[in-house]
Amino acid sequence: MYKFAVIGHPLSQSLSAVMHNAMLKDLGLEGNYETLDTESEDLVDRVKYLKSRDYAGFNITIPHKVAITLFLDEFDKSADIAGCANTVKIMSDKTLYGYNTDIYGFKAAIPQDIQKQLQGKNVSILGTGGASRAAAIALCECGVKKIDFYARNIINASNMVNFLRNKFVNTAFDLKQMQSLRDLSDSIMLVNSTPIGMRGKAMGTSPIDEQVLKTLPQDAVVYDIVYNPLKTELLKLAQNNGYKAITGLDMFVHQGAKAFEIWTGKKAKPEVMKIAVLEALAE
Repeated sequence: MYKFAVIGHPLSQSLSAVMHNAMLKDLGLEGNYETLDTESEDLVDRVKYLKSRDYAGFNITIPHKVAITLFLDEFDKSADIAGCANTVKIMSDKTLYGYNTDIYGFKAAIPQDIQKQLQGKNVSILGTGGASRAAAIALCECGVKKIDFYARNIINASNMVNFLRNKFVNTAFDLKQMQSLRDLSDSIMLVNSTPIGMRGKAMGTSPIDEQVLKTLPQDAVVYDIVYNPLKTELLKLAQNNGYKAITGLDMFVHQGAKAFEIWTGKKAKPEVMKIAVLEALAE
């Protein structure tokens, strides 16, 4: 009997349980994946609960992806490089092994031709949370030359940017105020790693004005990691202005499939997980 969960806050929009329970059912595995809303002050108690109740593993989302590293006994290379984790496997001796499957998921969602297009180019990322770290690392692996981060709080974000500078010496990183964003003409890709536009989080609004978006080169790509709703206001604006768009759905599915394989040792089927999420979104 497998027991899994996702922890974070808020989780009202999360479809992780839909995706993982569909995969358990498809493979004929007995188990359940739960959604456990967890505020920051309850994180210690939640981790104790998961360890004591025979859970095999859990996912971590906003706002605990960095904080969870304080509880980890070991972590894989991706979580180490990112300084944050979104997947934890609870070992038989109750030690916690952390992974960052967001990096894999973010990269897997980018078509090969676009990955080639990114080499030696500049990219802009909105936000500096755990998801933006994963995006930045995946983009470094794709060979981008420079990443501009746009943050609301530069002081809080500066540690993360310095962290990346030390890890990726061949990529330049710049940190700018979100309010100063006026011109994206030197960026081949714009990534939204903020929750703005998410169901329950300013849904129907874009993190940047259309006039700023239109400063992107015509062959640029707009990538929104939000998957609920499937087509955010930012992606609608992007497509209306002729830009290629990547939704957060494929990143979500691929990171989930990787987590499932880590926990169970069984090969996941991303297409089964994706169909389950699409059906839930259509309801």
